[in-house]
Order: sequence, then structure tokens, then C-alpha cells
Amino acid sequence: MLFLGQNFDLGRFIAFVIVAFFAFAYHELGHALVADRLGDMTPRQHGRITLNPIPHISWFGMIMLILVGFGWAVTPVNPNALRGNPRTSHMLVALAGPAGNLIMAILFAIPLRLIVMGIINVSTLLDAGMSRDWIEWLQYFLYMGVWLNLFLIAFNLLPIPPLDGFTVLRGIVPLEMAYRLDVLRQYGMVILLLVIFILPRVGVDVFSIINNFASTVFTFLVGSF
Repeated sequence: MLFLGQNFDLGRFIAFVIVAFFAFAYHELGHALVADRLGDMTPRQHGRITLNPIPHISWFGMIMLILVGFGWAVTPVNPNALRGNPRTSHMLVALAGPAGNLIMAILFAIPLRLIVMGIINVSTLLDAGMSRDWIEWLQYFLYMGVWLNLFLIAFNLLPIPPLDGFTVLRGIVPLEMAYRLDVLRQYGMVILLLVIFILPRVGVDVFSIINNFASTVFTFLVGSF
């Protein structure tokens, strides 16, 4: 998602950055909370058990998101310190990140749904002294809050290392197959870059599937917008 082109819109750029900042942070908070609950003290030792988004952010990852459309954040987790079945526990930690994004998508969707239903009336907001430009920016901000979080859910659940979906896949396949899948970890970043930048050029566009998922769930949460 590049914002530095000819049609650069500062207001929409700011909305995107704010939403991405919190979406990435609270995705990582989800990982940290569940890992902590399952006995891994690593996130707590790194100051990650907090609603403050700043400790969860990779600033380089955010810069890369803005410049090339691909960013990241990381939560330190030690799978060996998790209680219970290692694969199942690690899978739960992995699922907690997308779950955090789902909660955020719902929170953003509530006021947007009220606008769509007419319960929050634009005319009323104008009468209250809000400018039309500010109202349009707020609507876009809410829209981006829903859509980007839904996009991150689908993207992170792709079964490709180092994404959460790979850990989920390892947690549900037979143990022998899980061990065989581990060899893919060393090639994870190469595979991920291939999926993101190369496959769409040859007609295999994973992002169309992700966008369809985000659009479908968006319509379910918000309605026609």
C-alpha cells in the first residue's frame, strides 16, 4: 500500500498510519497476553504486557509498510516455556494476534455501522459544529480501521513461515508432518516475498483472496458503505 505517489492524500495517509500503528501493536499484544497466560514470561520480561502500543512496534517495520507496503512487528515468545502441548499452546499464541485484529475491527465497525444505519446522522454532526472535511476524514478513518484489521487477519493466517498461519498449520497437522514442515522455516522470508511480489506478476494473486475475505466480513460487520 503505497501512499507516496502522484495522488498522495495527506489526510488519508495519516488515517492509514494511525490505524496501522494500533493494528500492528495490538496484534502483538494478543500474542504477548496469551503467551504470558500460558506460562511464558518472555513477553513480560520485555515489557510487552501493556496497552501502551509503543513497546509493541517495530519502527523499521512501520517505515517499510509505508514505503513498500510490507511491514511487521514481533513479539518475543519462547515456545518451550509454554504450558501444555507445545504445538497446541504455540498455535493458541499465534491465533491470539489475528484475534486482537478481529476485536479492533469490531470496535471500529460499531460507529461506522451506526453511521450506515443513520443512527449517527451526518447532518447532526454538521449541526454540532463538525466540518464536512472532518466528518469525511473520520468516516475514512473508521473504514480503514475495519478494513485493515480484517486484511491483517487474512494475511497473517496464510500458512507461510514466519506468519501466524504457519504456526496454526503446525498445530493441527500430524506430528510427523509438523516436523517435516519445519524445514520451510529457513526459507520462510523468501517464500513470503515470492508470494507478495513475484506471484502476482505471473497471475497468482493471493491478495485478491485476502481482499475478498476482508470485503465479505466488512459487509457483514458494517453493511454497504
